[in-house]
Amino acid sequence: MLAALEGCALSSPASAPARQPAPPASLTSPLTQGNEARILVDGPATHAAMRAAIARARDHVNLESYIVDDSPVGERLAELLKKKAAQGVKVNLLYDSVGSIKTPREFFERLRKAGIAVCEFNPVKREPAKLNNRDHRKILVVDGRVAFTGGVNISETYASGSARARSQPGKERDRKDGWRDTHVQVEGPVVAQLQRLSLDAWALQDCGPAPEARYFPPLERRGDKAMRVVRTDPDSGKSEMYAVLLDQIGKARSRVWLTMGYFVPDPRTKEALMQAARRGVDVRLVLPGFSDFWAPVYAGRSHYEDLLGAGVRIYEWHEALMHAKTAVIDSAWSSVGSTNLDWRSFVHNYEDNLVVQDAGFARQMEQRFREDVAASVEVDPAAWRARRPGEKLKEWFARQWEYLL
Repeated sequence: MLAALEGCALSSPASAPARQPAPPASLTSPLTQGNEARILVDGPATHAAMRAAIARARDHVNLESYIVDDSPVGERLAELLKKKAAQGVKVNLLYDSVGSIKTPREFFERLRKAGIAVCEFNPVKREPAKLNNRDHRKILVVDGRVAFTGGVNISETYASGSARARSQPGKERDRKDGWRDTHVQVEGPVVAQLQRLSLDAWALQDCGPAPEARYFPPLERRGDKAMRVVRTDPDSGKSEMYAVLLDQIGKARSRVWLTMGYFVPDPRTKEALMQAARRGVDVRLVLPGFSDFWAPVYAGRSHYEDLLGAGVRIYEWHEALMHAKTAVIDSAWSSVGSTNLDWRSFVHNYEDNLVVQDAGFARQMEQRFREDVAASVEVDPAAWRARRPGEKLKEWFARQWEYLL
């Protein structure tokens, strides 16, 4: 699959099936019982829960994040991490070189001087051949007993919630405030899977071994939910999330509700969504009406006409930037994580998603989805067919580059 990187981004649509993401033969992590999960909506709630967990740390803190910036959000977290390190807690921070490229080197150097182990993932200057392979995960594990994952970075864009951004007219022009996102906090045996994933990512880098700590303490049941962690790993050339999502869409009988911050579907996923809608499944997509980069939005829109024609309902967020990556299918299967529905997430990036098989959790996800739909604008098929030629031209141009977006 990775040989596709050698291909031309301007390949015709007819050549796309030869460049499909490759599903794995089996999943790395088993389905585990006895877990509990808490949905966290937007940055302020997520960061508050993360800080509370870190404040209670006694042995170690492992933080892996695509973006760690030096905004007040980042500085507040940095001060807490330094405080825990001073108390003898082992603190490890893994950040992505591209995602955090605007963060001054001095920010990370101060953390190192405070006794924190800091590692830069695939450094741009040292690993130019891996420029396209980014660590897009957002994982926090504290004492091996509580963990967090989802779409929320350590960034100024999460200083306020999406409700506040929506209450201020004209916020569509502001890409730096009040992003709408979803994270999840978990306890129970599944925490060990997120811990393993984070430590494996550290081991990929030339940062030396992670400091010794009790990374895998005995874990007792904390609830009644069945969960597993699925990953995308460019080194293996396989995306577990791609395979799992395709399988669930293919088996869906009543509903497929997806919320995606970046939506540029490959042919197989697009066809799966259309086939589900044609067989009577309620397929709905909540997507961004604008983004921090215009091209993915327009590449995604280039697929709307086919999807709408098959009966898929599409909703766009316009009052705050939509960044969540969630799914709920048949009121029983849910996913929260870092994986978008695009080529970059399925082929190029290191990603992770928490899969939850629990009706109660699914009901919470469905309620959140309904609230997002209520804050969105549904795309009308007739109006969409009549859109301006200039919009169609943007869609066509963006679609030529969709493999790299």
